[in-house]
Amino acid sequence: MKLVTFDDGLVGRLDGDTVIELDVPSTRVFFERDGQVAETGRTYPLADVRLRAPIVPKKFFHTAGNFREHHEDLVRVDWSHPVNKGIVFFQNVDAIIGHDEPIVYPANLTREMDYELELAVVIGKPGKFFTAEQAAEHIGGYLVFNDITARDIQRKEMESGVFSFSKAIDTFCPIGPYIVTADEIDDPHDLDMELRVNGDVRQKSNTSRMSVSIPQLVAYHSPQTYSAGDIITTGTIAGVAASTEDPFANYLKPGDVVEAEIEHLGVLRNRVVSWQDAYGTPEPPAEQWV
Repeated sequence: MKLVTFDDGLVGRLDGDTVIELDVPSTRVFFERDGQVAETGRTYPLADVRLRAPIVPKKFFHTAGNFREHHEDLVRVDWSHPVNKGIVFFQNVDAIIGHDEPIVYPANLTREMDYELELAVVIGKPGKFFTAEQAAEHIGGYLVFNDITARDIQRKEMESGVFSFSKAIDTFCPIGPYIVTADEIDDPHDLDMELRVNGDVRQKSNTSRMSVSIPQLVAYHSPQTYSAGDIITTGTIAGVAASTEDPFANYLKPGDVVEAEIEHLGVLRNRVVSWQDAYGTPEPPAEQWV
């Protein structure tokens, strides 16, 4: 099943080019009810609805460094800090946006806006302190995540060994375009991944290159306690702008269109826009305290 949130927060499932509305207030409640929800009888052409972020979780767990190729990529260009597996932190759920919603470029805050294609896991069943062998029963589905990052802010944060602000800025958390339920994905460890900026391929890999498997990741995070609908990310792949020979030629800027695609999970598309274009007012100054 492909689950969508659309228009003013309605929930539905896709059937080809048709959205079939479900009688449930949110996709999070869909998982809380173990998917046992009825249809309303209303249908809509997909072309006539506006997709929203497919879910807003209670908790959003980040995993960094799970693709060794990403770390090696950054070492090659002498990035300021290593990105090894085991880095865990929370995302700001208020920064979430959906398919075709704009990423707002805060020029007074950062000049190094980067992209990171990731597979995200949606928790279907609450739980805590379980094993990797038990993890499958807690996985509800998967979606595409683009981990937008302010690299200049991140470098400062990593001096203390942790980072969060650089990835938690408003609109820096695109997810979507829908949730594909776990029963539709035969092997989440064999999905092609590709991110494009203005049609140019920037990242390309496969989920088979993860260092730590999805069941291991889900079990690893479980002592923090899961609610139905929580999200766990699985790390990005090689090819971020910061790892290129000329990062400033590849960092995102207003006008860029980013397409993040994972096999069977769809294409998540977002345009980068200036503050002025997004809000119709000049950007406020950023308070610098670090």
